[in-house]
Amino acid sequence: MARTAALLAGPSALLAWCWLRLEQPPPGARAALWLILLAVAPALARSLRIRLALLAAASILALHTALHVWIVHPLRLLSRFSGGFLEFYDYRLPFAAASHPHMQGVILVALFASCAAVALAASARRPVLAASCLLVAAGWPATLLSGPDDLWRGAALLSSLLLLFVGLRERLFPRRLAAAVALGALAVAFGFEASGSSALASGQLLHWQNWDFYSKPVKPVAVEYAWNSDYRGLTFPKKVTTVLKIAAPEQATYWRATTLDRFDGNNWSEQAIPVRPRSAGGRDELTGDPELPAAAQGGVWIRQEVTVGAFRDDHLTGASVPVAYAPGPRRVFYAEGGVALLPDSTLAAGERYTVWSYEPHPTPRQLAELRPAYPAPLLGDELQVGPIARVPPFGTAARERRLAEFLSRTEALRPYRSVYAAARRVVGDPSSPYAAAVALEAWFRSGGKFHYDQHPAQMSGLPPLAAFVLQTHRGYCQHFAGAMALMLRLLGIPARVAAGFTSGVYDAGRHEWIVTDHDAHTWVEAWFPRFGWLPFDPTPGRGSLSGTYTTSSPRFDVAGALFALAQKVRRPGGLDLRKLHAPPVRFGVVDLGRGHRRSGSPVGAGLGSLLRLLALLGAAVLAFVVAAKLVRRGSRYLTRDPRRLAAACVRELADFLADQGTRLPPGATLRELAALAEELGASPSEFVAAASAARYGPPAAAGEAAASARRAFRTLRRELRSLLSRSERALGLVSLRSLGLG
Repeated sequence: MARTAALLAGPSALLAWCWLRLEQPPPGARAALWLILLAVAPALARSLRIRLALLAAASILALHTALHVWIVHPLRLLSRFSGGFLEFYDYRLPFAAASHPHMQGVILVALFASCAAVALAASARRPVLAASCLLVAAGWPATLLSGPDDLWRGAALLSSLLLLFVGLRERLFPRRLAAAVALGALAVAFGFEASGSSALASGQLLHWQNWDFYSKPVKPVAVEYAWNSDYRGLTFPKKVTTVLKIAAPEQATYWRATTLDRFDGNNWSEQAIPVRPRSAGGRDELTGDPELPAAAQGGVWIRQEVTVGAFRDDHLTGASVPVAYAPGPRRVFYAEGGVALLPDSTLAAGERYTVWSYEPHPTPRQLAELRPAYPAPLLGDELQVGPIARVPPFGTAARERRLAEFLSRTEALRPYRSVYAAARRVVGDPSSPYAAAVALEAWFRSGGKFHYDQHPAQMSGLPPLAAFVLQTHRGYCQHFAGAMALMLRLLGIPARVAAGFTSGVYDAGRHEWIVTDHDAHTWVEAWFPRFGWLPFDPTPGRGSLSGTYTTSSPRFDVAGALFALAQKVRRPGGLDLRKLHAPPVRFGVVDLGRGHRRSGSPVGAGLGSLLRLLALLGAAVLAFVVAAKLVRRGSRYLTRDPRRLAAACVRELADFLADQGTRLPPGATLRELAALAEELGASPSEFVAAASAARYGPPAAAGEAAASARRAFRTLRRELRSLLSRSERALGLVSLRSLGLG
């Protein structure tokens, strides 16, 4: 069984690598290691009946670990598992475990079940069955989410399969083992090289990720959106529907349909202030928009060719911020902020149009050095926090007093006095609007208080956004974006909610982005001199921006932001940017097979994580062996019977000799054990005499003889240890021979 335990270490680590990479960030190794031990330990028992009994007990513990429900509540257990399983049809992988705990539970259950299946097949010495279980259990999650480390996972899977085929044979011949290792290494190298060939890796054999357990018939759908805010709950449809295909550069961006500029004290809504376009070169240019910075007039514009899918809407969507459109024969109404609407129709499937966008990429230092100088149009609607209420701009004289009077004077806005107080606690007293914006964004995303929840509790007595900030701390993107935009306005910074879609999936073969209804999202836009409207995303676990100035970007320049803001904050606020950690991987695209790529950070544990997991697993196995031996030895002495105490000393001597590789005859007597100890150079005569007197002497003297036997055995054990090297003692400590597994 020692060989079985050693053979299962690699496949177990591989399965953990394949399953845990489906969530981002990956969970800690402690829960995974515990579940692997629960799955593997029953397989080390000698009889099938004991294995199954231990596996049943381990399954109860594993289900509680994964789903936090005991088996005595079967309906609750089934509800959590089925709910988490069906959520895989609603959310794009990798998912955020903090926002979807039931999905994480399903992943942990799958890890336990797959490790247990492989372990049981291996313990039965069924190499074909064990390899088949490993292939299915590792292949399923591998096809759900692809990444840059697919080749390494494939090589590790092939190596593990070959290891099971060779290692589970009854007898191992050194020459055959060496030949198998050589041929296996050659096969792994060939597979690694061939997998990069387009001729051999141009398709997928099994599309497991498309298996569907829903029984409802598939019907053609068209997606419609009401872009105004709604805080009553959000449910994505079960089926994923493509709404847009956008031919654009590979750099990830958000696709904006409209902006919600008006805040009436409860909700954000679209305002649509008209802008007259200028026709030039067959397109409508919005260069007359007063919100556009001067740099956008002659800057580089990014072109996008948009093809409409199942999207029934009256907005033209483009990368933020759109500055020109070529809508074709449609009549279009243009509004400030680059918004384009169809006044008398909606988009049809297959329709195409072209958008040009201005996308600045400032650094944190550049933004922190800007003075709060806003054009006149922004001092009106973009600082509105009520039906007719507008707050004083950032940096104006006596702003605190004027704002306090303003919030107290307006009855509908009094609940937001506490919201403003919360904003001040977060940002402190910054001398630049950027310092306030980046602090608020980081507070919502990683402050430890807020959680993504599509069905948050509805509170009475407070407006929805005030309840979100002050009480519930749970909501979806509309709560996060609406609250951050409101807090920025209360601080005197022009801000609004942007509505549209996150980047989607990039098809490198067609050079286009595939955007689905599950990518629908809202975020924040704040206005800065020289750069205009810049996006910030306060919603944790949803999308990622590309600019280095925002904490939602995998390329966020933490050092640059700290350096730029170090001399700008006069009074410390409620969040320390130094607590934020930039993602350890480069932002870009992740290959999803057949040319498809997902925007964001590469996922997967990587080879280093695999080695660390293997090391942790090995250390845990060794600790388990040592603990088992100590418990077994100690349990023998839980008696007052002197004859049984002497027998325990004899049994411990036998275990010590067995762990040092000494071959013990079946049913070895005390004299035979003493002879073997003498061969090692020890003198066991005193122990033999005392143990014999305790076991076979007069009952009246047995107690004193047993105590002498224990003292003599301790002396003998120290003597034996002194005759061994450190490495021999260490190997004996973790040897499985005394447990009957060698």
